[in-house]
Amino acid sequence: MMKRAVVLLSGGVDSTTTLAVARQRGFQTYALTFGYGQRHAAEVDAARRVAQALGAARHKVVVIDLRAFGGSALTADIAVPKDRAAGDIGTGIPITYVPARNTIFLSYALAWAEVLGAQDILIGVSEIDYSGYPDCRPEYAGACERMANLATKAGVEGQKLKIHTPLIHLTKAEIIAQGAALGVDFSLTLSGYDPSPDGAACGRCDACVLRRKGFERAGVADPTRYRAG
Repeated sequence: MMKRAVVLLSGGVDSTTTLAVARQRGFQTYALTFGYGQRHAAEVDAARRVAQALGAARHKVVVIDLRAFGGSALTADIAVPKDRAAGDIGTGIPITYVPARNTIFLSYALAWAEVLGAQDILIGVSEIDYSGYPDCRPEYAGACERMANLATKAGVEGQKLKIHTPLIHLTKAEIIAQGAALGVDFSLTLSGYDPSPDGAACGRCDACVLRRKGFERAGVADPTRYRAG
């Protein structure tokens, strides 16, 4: 019987590659996506496309509303930064950071993993080409794993939970190259923070800048549909 794994899936390049890695490692994958009130809600549709294309055994979309707290350009009426130089991305914590987002997501993933009898959770965070988020760092993932094994029935009864971060030390270019090698169709994905209503990427936010640079450096054709103008 295949081991089960819960994979956090946003519909972007990193989480999609993570889902492909989980499949390559022999896991039966259970994809978990959140509609959390984000302005780039089109990513939920992208996640659905990806989960189907990569053969997830099940895909859950959980709706929560982090707009109740705001504090981020993704969940409040705050402008998404545009046209920042690549060298400025990763310097400081940007306004697109959503307070406690990955902690909330991982808590849900732990709950589903316990119900599924899964001991493995995969999250596509990277400490290199991320935008300065504190919850994309190795020490954060390690702390979450320790917490998981203290706070769950499975953990205290000896069914140790493992939080995998297979992309943690990879650049965006390396992530794209790995995904391409695993047969990922990146045209299904969405990375931008401020897409148009029809899902076209803005091409100017930090996520779009990192994505565009990553495809260029990986030598992989960028299939992204960018907004005109």
